Amino acid sequence: MAADKRKRGALPAGKGKRARTGPSAAEAEAAPAGAPQEYSIPPPVCQGKWKNKERVLIFSSRGINFRTRHLMQDLRTLMPHSKADTKMDRKDQLFVINEVCEMKNCNKCIFFEAKKKQDLYMWLSNTPQGPSAKFLVQNVHTLAELKMTGNCLRGSRPLLSFDPIFDKEPHYALLKELFIQIFSTPQYHPKSQPFVDHVFTFTVTDERIWFRNYQIIEEDASLVEIGPRFVLNLIKIFQGSFGGPTLYENPHYQSPNMHRRLLRLSVAAKFREKQHVKEVQKEKKKASKVLVKEDPTEVVFDTPAEEKPVEIQLVKPESKPIVKDKKKLRKIQRKKQKKLFRTES
Repeated sequence: MAADKRKRGALPAGKGKRARTGPSAAEAEAAPAGAPQEYSIPPPVCQGKWKNKERVLIFSSRGINFRTRHLMQDLRTLMPHSKADTKMDRKDQLFVINEVCEMKNCNKCIFFEAKKKQDLYMWLSNTPQGPSAKFLVQNVHTLAELKMTGNCLRGSRPLLSFDPIFDKEPHYALLKELFIQIFSTPQYHPKSQPFVDHVFTFTVTDERIWFRNYQIIEEDASLVEIGPRFVLNLIKIFQGSFGGPTLYENPHYQSPNMHRRLLRLSVAAKFREKQHVKEVQKEKKKASKVLVKEDPTEVVFDTPAEEKPVEIQLVKPESKPIVKDKKKLRKIQRKKQKKLFRTES
């Protein structure tokens, strides 16, 4: 019979794996010259203990487009402490996500929700107690675009850079702590690398949060954008995970439906204005023309022309012969001159 199969990497019974240790000074002197020497295994790069066990679940609902799918994949690539899951059905309630995070052993979640196949919403939540925030995602650009020329080590830990306004407003301070816990890679994570070569920036401009990812170049400490890039428009902050009492509501937020409605109304207003101008022009053409009275001052600067005496011509003018050929005309003139010369002689 064939030998018993054993798992890959397993050792036979009764044999244990032991690390090679370097020979001591006495052993090295006692060992013969031709005997093979044993070398010690170098210690790992990081000997620390993985204490901050943050795990982030990144997944989406059904109905997302290709750009959202690429953005989700880029975030999974940049965050080694993230996990993936299948798409969630639209009919399911958002509270189900807490159970999915519990099954996946995740305590943070990034959920992309698509509506009308054109509007993208992002949920950032601390499961299962909360809080959670809902954003409208705009101006998405992925890693695969040619404008992003930077590059970083896969699995490296990022630096997080925040705008000073995150320390002034209370709702921004809450979002800052949420961003730190979600986007920062835990120290000594098994899938992470002990390098820091890129930085995540969160900037507040025009009542929106702008996310950028830059590579740190060692030569001159300049920054080159890696991607992805997107803009987060805050909608609400909830006390619980994916629901609960509202802690903050953005007064400057305008829904995409309202934005599209205002655009349609502006186009319709321009069309109505053009139609009104045409109707006014037609009414002006149909209206009777008002006769303007004669102005007596019009003839003030008119100067009368000089009167010339009338001359009456009694002799009929001689008719000139119509000759097309110039040579014939010259011959006729010569003949007339000869006749006149003869008569005079």
